[in-house]
Amino acid sequence: MTNLFTRIKDIVVADINEALNQKENKNPIAMLNQYLRECEKETEKVGKLVARQHQLRDEFAREYADAMKMAEKRKYQAEVAQKAGETELYQFASVEQQCFEEQAQRLQGSLNQVTEQLTGLERKYEEMKRKVKDMEIRRMELMGRENVTRANLQINQVLEADAYADSSFSKFKEIEGYLDRLEQKVNRSFFSSTIDELVAKLEKKISIDKKE
Repeated sequence: MTNLFTRIKDIVVADINEALNQKENKNPIAMLNQYLRECEKETEKVGKLVARQHQLRDEFAREYADAMKMAEKRKYQAEVAQKAGETELYQFASVEQQCFEEQAQRLQGSLNQVTEQLTGLERKYEEMKRKVKDMEIRRMELMGRENVTRANLQINQVLEADAYADSSFSKFKEIEGYLDRLEQKVNRSFFSSTIDELVAKLEKKISIDKKE
């Protein structure tokens, strides 16, 4: 039964990975954007944990300072009671002093541990932020390359596609033929409108020459 569940799990995971690979092949920039968003969310979570660790360190520091203060206070009170011969008060103050000193010692250990952990978290957090920033820069570089590649592809389609080129050249030829025909028509119209005037002038000149 365990083997069956393992096989089913492997099949499901393989299908998911295949789907992700297909999606990545179709739009790798979109997948990169999604991955970056996830990294940014994780970085934000770590940032909150770092802030919480700062608070814990400050709380331990305050508790340690309070415990040390109370230990010093009880020490002074025990000395005063001892000098005054107040045995019962002296014993109470001495026990309190010992309790606060033990508490301060335990708090100091916790404070040192929390501070050390905070240093490690801050280092990793800064590293995460640097990596996210580096990935953002690399994403912009890839997007720039993608834009150039798409632009060049479209340019090549316009300049090198035979079907498109043949269609474009045929359109140009049609327009040139139309302009040639239009020019010939204009020329014929011009000569047609001036031929009568020219013939009349020629006839007038011929008649004058005959009279002379």
